[in-house]
Amino acid sequence: MKSITSASAENYDYQKSCEYIKSKVRSIPDWPIKGVIFRDITTLLQDPAAHREIAAIFYSRYTDKNIDKIVGIDARGFLFGSVLAYKLDIGFIPIRKKGKLPYKTISESYTLEYGQETIEIHEDALTRGERVVVIDDLMATGGTIGAAVNLVEKLGGDIIECAFVVELPDLKGREKLADRNVFSIIEFEGD
Repeated sequence: MKSITSASAENYDYQKSCEYIKSKVRSIPDWPIKGVIFRDITTLLQDPAAHREIAAIFYSRYTDKNIDKIVGIDARGFLFGSVLAYKLDIGFIPIRKKGKLPYKTISESYTLEYGQETIEIHEDALTRGERVVVIDDLMATGGTIGAAVNLVEKLGGDIIECAFVVELPDLKGREKLADRNVFSIIEFEGD
C-alpha cells in the first residue's frame, strides 16, 4: 500500500488507506455492556502503518488551514491529537476528566452512553480567536465532543473542525454538532 506520506497525490488511494485502517480496528461484542460492539483502536496504535496513515490523513487535511492549536480529548484523543500538533508544529491542549488538571480550570458535565461525566480545560489554555481542531478517537452519541466544544467556545476558541478516527453514525453524534464541521476517517454502522 502506498502511503499518503510516500506517494505523490495522484498515485495515492485514499479509499484503500481508509479500508486498511478500518480493517485494523478490533470489534469486541458485548463490551462494556451486553448489546454494545466496542470499537477498539489500540490495534491501530500497534500497527505502525495504520498509525502512520491516520497521522498523514489528519496532517494532509489540516496543514494549510492556519490552525493555531489542536485540542485533544482525554484520553485517546491525546494519542492522535499530540501527533498532529507535532506534525503541524503547533500547540496541543488537553481536555481531561475532572480532577486531572493541576491549574485553574473550567468544566462541563454531560451524559454519555453509560452514565455521567465531567471534563475540564485549563482556563488559560486558549487565547480568544485562536483557530482550533478538536480531536478524539471516536464519536458515538456526541456527548463528549459536545462538552469539549462548549469548553473551547467558553475560552473564545474558533473551532475549525471536530475530527475523529472512527464515527458510529447510527448513534447520531453529529446531531449534537449540527452547526459544526465534522470529519471522520472511517465509520462503522450499528451500535
